[in-house]
Order: sequence, then C-alpha cells, then structure tokens
Amino acid sequence: MEALSHLRIVEIGSAAAASYCARLFADFGATVEKIEPPQGDPLRRTAPLTPKGQSAWFAFLNFNKSSIVLDPRDAGAPARLTELIANCDVLIDGREVDAADCPAFDLAALRQKNPGLIHLDVSWFGREGPYAKFEATDSTIRALTGLIKLVGPVEGPPMHAPDFQTGIFAGLWGFIAAASSVFGRMQDGHGRSSSLSIFESSIAVTEYTMFESFVHGDIMRRIGVNRFWPTFPVGIYETKQGWLGVTTVTPAQWRAFCEMLGLHDLRDDATLSMGVDRLQRMEEIEGKFIPRLKQRTAQEWFAEALRRKIPIVPVPGIGDLIGDAEKRSRGAIVPITIGNETGFTAGSMQRLTGTPPRRGGSVPDIGEAQPVMAHPGGAAARAATPAVEATKRLPLDGVRVIDFSMGWAGPICTRTLADLGADVIKIEAIQYPDWWRGVDRRPAYVLERMYEKSVRYCIMNRNKRGITLDLTRPQGLQLAKRLLADADLVVDNYSVEVLPKLGLGYEVLHQLNPKLVMMSMSAFGTGSIHRDCRAYGSTLEQGSGLPSVVGDANGPPVMSHIAFGDAVGGLNGCAAVLTALIHARLTGKGQFIDLAQIECMMPFAAPWITAHSIDGRVPAKYGNRHPDFVPHGCFPCAGSDNWIVVAISSDAMWPKLCKLLGRSDWVADEALKSATARRRIENEIEAAIAAWASARTPDDAMNALQSAGVASGVARLPIELLADPQLHARGFIQEIDRAFIGRHPQPSMPFRETDRPFEIRSAPPTLGEHNHEILAGMLGLSAAEIDQLARDGIIGTEMLMEEQLVTTKKRVAG
Repeated sequence: MEALSHLRIVEIGSAAAASYCARLFADFGATVEKIEPPQGDPLRRTAPLTPKGQSAWFAFLNFNKSSIVLDPRDAGAPARLTELIANCDVLIDGREVDAADCPAFDLAALRQKNPGLIHLDVSWFGREGPYAKFEATDSTIRALTGLIKLVGPVEGPPMHAPDFQTGIFAGLWGFIAAASSVFGRMQDGHGRSSSLSIFESSIAVTEYTMFESFVHGDIMRRIGVNRFWPTFPVGIYETKQGWLGVTTVTPAQWRAFCEMLGLHDLRDDATLSMGVDRLQRMEEIEGKFIPRLKQRTAQEWFAEALRRKIPIVPVPGIGDLIGDAEKRSRGAIVPITIGNETGFTAGSMQRLTGTPPRRGGSVPDIGEAQPVMAHPGGAAARAATPAVEATKRLPLDGVRVIDFSMGWAGPICTRTLADLGADVIKIEAIQYPDWWRGVDRRPAYVLERMYEKSVRYCIMNRNKRGITLDLTRPQGLQLAKRLLADADLVVDNYSVEVLPKLGLGYEVLHQLNPKLVMMSMSAFGTGSIHRDCRAYGSTLEQGSGLPSVVGDANGPPVMSHIAFGDAVGGLNGCAAVLTALIHARLTGKGQFIDLAQIECMMPFAAPWITAHSIDGRVPAKYGNRHPDFVPHGCFPCAGSDNWIVVAISSDAMWPKLCKLLGRSDWVADEALKSATARRRIENEIEAAIAAWASARTPDDAMNALQSAGVASGVARLPIELLADPQLHARGFIQEIDRAFIGRHPQPSMPFRETDRPFEIRSAPPTLGEHNHEILAGMLGLSAAEIDQLARDGIIGTEMLMEEQLVTTKKRVAG
C-alpha cells in the first residue's frame, strides 16, 4: 500500500506551485486529476523544451497524473467539474495565478455538501494587501523577497537564477498545508481551507539573513560572485579539472583548508581565524589559494577534504547528476516518459523506506488518463469519520515530536510541525546545546548568557518545549527512551552515526515503539558513499547542479544563496514526515525516513536534467535574460545600488510597457508582438528600460509598472522585508516577547486558514526551560529525582564553559 493511495486530488488552474504540490501527492500513490483547457496547461509551453517540443518543466511537475480536458464553452463542463471536486479529498487551486479557462463552479455549495473537502488556494501575494493585484513572475517574487540583491558582481547588476524556484518553495509549503489538513481530518473529520502566498513562501529561504540583519544592522551588501556575508571563503572555484564548492565556517575548518593547500602563513595568522575578518581581505586571500586549487582536480581535492573534515564538494554539471549511479539507486534521479521521448528527471526527495515513493512515471498528454489503482477514497473515506466542530483545533493537535535537531534544517521542519499544533519537545544538553545558540564557550559568553540571546535560534524554535538531557550518560539515555516510547515522530539532523552510536538507532526505537516515525536528515543520506562528508547549506547548493545553470554564458557556476539548502531540506523533511504520519495513523506502522538534504536541492535543476537527458546538449545560460520572456532583466534605479526586476511574461503585457516608456512606435510595430521577434532588439529595449528606471526610485518604478500591468519587483535587501508593506498588511511579521531578548519579530508560515497567520503560541524555550514540566508531568519523576539529575549534570539550565566541559568529561570517564 502506497502511503497516500487512499487520496484523490483535483488540480485546477495553472500554477507551478499547485502542480508541484499535487505531484508530491502523486509520488506517494494518490490519484491526481489535472483539469486542463483543450489547448493544455500554459506551462506545457515553458522552456526548456525537449527535441520534440515538450516542456521539461511541465514534465517534472506532472508525471503520474491524469489529464482531464474541460472546455468552458461546453455547457456540461461546470457540472462535470463539480462532480470531480465533490468526489475528491483535496482541491488544489491555482486559478489566482492563472485561471487557464477553468469552468466555473460553486465552491461554497460544494463545501456545504461536503464538509470534509480540503481546499488549497494558491496566489502570488494573497488576497489582501498593497501587492494583492500585482503581476508577478518567479524572478520578480525572488527580487522582492531579498533573494537577488546580494548575488552577483559588486558593481551590478545583481545576478539571479533562472525561473522555477518559487514553484518549488510554494509547492512544498502547499503540500505541508494540504497534508497536515489530511492528517487533521483523520482526527476530526473537518476539511480545512488554506490560502497560500507564493511571495511569503520564498521567505523561508531568506528569513535567516533577514533576522541576522535585524541583529547586526544594515551591513549586508553584494560583495562579488560566489561571495557572501558573514563568512569567507564560501564559494565555487576552478580547479585543474572541474569546479569545487568550498565552505569554511569554523576556525578549525579554515586552518585545515590552509593546511591542505600548504598556505601556512594564512593558517597561522590569528587575525584570520573568523570568517567575518577574512571578508576584509578577500582579494589577498583568494590571490593565494586560487592558484593552489588549480594544481589538482576537484575530485582529488574532495577526497583530501573528506580526510581533513572540510566541507568541500565537487560542483556537478547537469550531465554529472544524470550519470550519478548513487542518485539513481536512491531514486533522486528517476526515469520519465514524455510522449514517445524517454529521459530522466528529479524524483521524490522524501525517501520513506517503508512506503517508498514511485520511481518515475509518464507525463500525460492533453486529456490522457493514467491507470488508477482501486482504493478506498473520496467521499467513502471521509464518511468513515463524522465531521465535528473543529475550527479552533490545529491540524497536528495530539502529535508528539521528539526533536534532536539543531541549527536550521531540522529546526525549521519541527518548527513548522509545532506551528501546526504538534507538541514538539526539543532535546539539548548543557554540554552541547543547539549550535545556533552559539559555539563560544569562553567565560564571558557563557556567564552573560549570550546563548540565550541568539535571534536566529529563536526564530527556528518557537512553539516548542525544551529540555536538557546528557545522552552520553545512561540516566539521560533512559529518559530519552521513555519519551520516545510514547512519541509519534523523532527528527534528527546530526551526522548519520550519532544517534545509532548512542543506542537510539531506528532498529532499537522500532522495537520500543512500532508506530514511531523516525527521520534522519543528513547531508548525503545514511547509506551514501559520501555520508561522512561535512556539509552546510552552501555545500548542498554547490553539489545540487543548480549553480551550473546560473550566471552568464561563459561565466563560472554561480551560487544563489549562502545557505539555500538548509531551508529546502527542512521543508522537504516536513513534507516527508507528514506523509509518514498519515500512513502511521491509518495503519499503526511507523517507518524510517532517510532524507538526504543535498538531494532536496535537485528539483531546482530538474528541467535541465530532463531536457539534457533527452537531447544531450549542455543547458544554455541566459544571465538575467529569459528563454521565454523578452524583455526580462534587472535594471538600475535612481540612487546607489538600487535595482528593479522587470519581466514581460506575456505578449499582452508588451504594449503596456511600451506606452510607459513612451515608445508608441514599438506598439505599432507588428514585428515586435512576439517575444521571439523582440529578441532581435533586446539590447535596445533593455537600454530604454534602464534609462526610464534610472530616473525613479525603485518603489516608484515598481508602482508605475504595476499600475500599467507590467510584472516587476524591487530588488530588496533581506532587512527591508521587516518593513515590507505587504507583509505588514497581512500580519506576516509577528512580534513576541522572550526572556533575555525582549520583544522581537518572527516570520509566520506562508499559508493561513483564516484572515490571519497561524498564531505563535509560545516563545522559544530557554535552555532546559521545561525540565520539571516534562520530567515530572510526563515521566512522573519526583522533585528529589530531578534535583539529583541536575546535581549529576544530566540536566540543567546553564551552558557549560570549556573548562567545565573538560572537567565533566574527566569525571564521567573516571
């Protein structure tokens, strides 16, 4: 039985986010019926194209679905669509992005008749706020969310990746909203409606930088291709053969990197131990290590870095991904059929081992149905659980999560579960607290409780409870097992061997609790040949294939964001555990999830993987231009380093831009009505836009363009999101109060069930804040037993200094 084979999904409208959300359901066996007009979903015509003119992007989004053609001119189409929706479990609705000639139907009447219907509505910005009616594209959204301005050459323009990113972000969030609603309906019979903002979805990637700016001030600027604040080097560099992704964060990694290259003067320079200090001398440092890197191949450096525990990874081209035997064996690369063409694409990254996802499939032609397995579903399954009044009940109410994760990727997964109502118990230790509290163990840092003042820790750990347990000691381990015996889920993002060595591997926990779902969120996967490779979010992007298609045609592979992979891994992890929790609630059976965070980045390169696997051509790089939209780019505005992204995403938008630019001759020129025709004067068009925009502030330019109906977005810095009018109008930025920090802003989830975001119910826990509450209230320990655990250092509320840690280790060992 596939994990979601009991579900029937109907997808309407044309939105990449809606299509990806629906595909994630199809990956695990759900029947997905995609409603299209007679000419097909407009995304069928999106580049890159296969040799026979099929869209590789559409193919990735839609394999294993059925296509149902409904012509709005047909009098019977509304009734047919009403019937399909009435018999489905989840309606995924992309009409606010593009209605795609979807026939009309009465959703309110359907919900009245079927209170178990789950509805996900997708829009660019949400239904309210000053941006609500804005025209948008992938690149204008990323500009507004702070994902473009910090990338590229210092002098500009900012450099942005090709389209497809926002569809992946929002599709993951859409699946989280819909799947959590499926789980909630299993408990109360109530069908929830969720509204998803694509704009807000992308902030999951940039929120870390946004809140680091909040702490440190407006100090972030674009500092060059493959360079990022706050550390250095983090980038992609040329070797004797191939490109190499390098990340050095800790002083030990920097010293090991210098040692590997024989740069002892840099290694021994005390003023270069911290990345923020190395940023001040970038040119000098690169001038020394870049020539050394060219002496050996990327694979040779990778092997050497593994031995030295440095986060380094070869940067693959698209062909390298397709030819990677391990990625094929794990299902990260899967076969796909598009008409009479066959190739490969990115598979499901939610690697459930008990109920694994489908490995590839076929893309439906317009109107083509896929074979459907007989299964209970639709109205019959809903009728089994009578609907109850549950409007105030959160969808994951009653789910217990034991959270061993730290940093960003794991905590954003468990934070999302907590936001949705799960009881998340975060386990740290006074010896080894969450590393986002800080790794500084010097007396001043510890005594001043600086580890309680980290805003980045706080934004990832709200709505959770926190305890401390020393898992290296028998008493701590036994208490952890008692918590796990009655839990629904355990999540960790440690290195793959950590929990098994402690005696908390899946085989042990499954015997203890057969219904337990356990997810390991390692960088490369538990069975990978690279499982011991050190990795950060930057490493994941470097190894994903995406940098190979970003940038100028003759330029190097380009990173889009310093820690892209962390948030993406966390969202994929959340999608995976929701799927497993639904299956566990149906069957009583838990399972192990082997999530490889580097694979989670591969969907961003999926269209090029598909196209290249069929035609064998090296993917074209367009810089800031676009294969379908002309003009398209990032243009200077008045003032210093001010930019706006402009995208003519339809031929109907072209005359609107021309009128704004005062070019009536272009409007009258029949030869310029198509993007293909406009390509021949693209330089001239871009020069006209730049001249027009340079006389205006970015916001004035955007407002004028949007008023004319032209897709555009200011290239914002992440810190500017804290004052963004759309986010404030929708209440996306919430303020909470917490000990040691006081009032501070927090981002919301990008979907909502009412006109307000999900409420932040509790502040992030201080270290060991809920020790008594959980150990006494849940496990029944007496006050005397808890006091003894504190005296023995098994639990506590204060981080140990370095000398205390050394003393404790000696005492325990002795």
